[in-house]
Amino acid sequence: MGKFAVIDTETNWADQVMSIGTVIADADTFAPVEMKYHILPAECQICGMYYDALFLDTPVKPILCTRAEAMSDLRAWFRKHGVNRIFAYNACFDRNHLPELRGFDWYDIMRLAAYRQHNPKIPADAACCSTGRLKRGYGVEPMLRLLSGDRTYRETHNAICDAVDELEIMQLLRNRLEQYKPL
Repeated sequence: MGKFAVIDTETNWADQVMSIGTVIADADTFAPVEMKYHILPAECQICGMYYDALFLDTPVKPILCTRAEAMSDLRAWFRKHGVNRIFAYNACFDRNHLPELRGFDWYDIMRLAAYRQHNPKIPADAACCSTGRLKRGYGVEPMLRLLSGDRTYRETHNAICDAVDELEIMQLLRNRLEQYKPL
């Protein structure tokens, strides 16, 4: 099946993307293949709720560049790896903030993670809608705590670290890529 990408963004107070974390993973093993972390200095000047997390110790060195440079780099990188599928947790948010990547197929990790029929770790007594979706507690932090059993886990709100965590959610869910439906 090749490779796919998991992407996460962080935005500033003006709702502009200030960082993009991306992991390319193997479609069979879900193992990370390569990572990129773009920081957009112009957008960072406005600051944002998670501004302080931008320069945490990350698994890859940040690439400081313009938005246009970041988008060009990502598209070329995706072509190099044969990636045409992008996954994200609450993918509509990231897709809407990255219209330059709308030519790719987008998939929402949350659409499987939050549903009892796709996530066997959801407790039998959890409050769910009639569709099987959890009524609350299905963000990245509570979901990774549930799936991993690590009650101390804290989401960093650093785009590359969060993209790695979102890939881990996919690994822990053990759903096949075909089970995810495009947006």
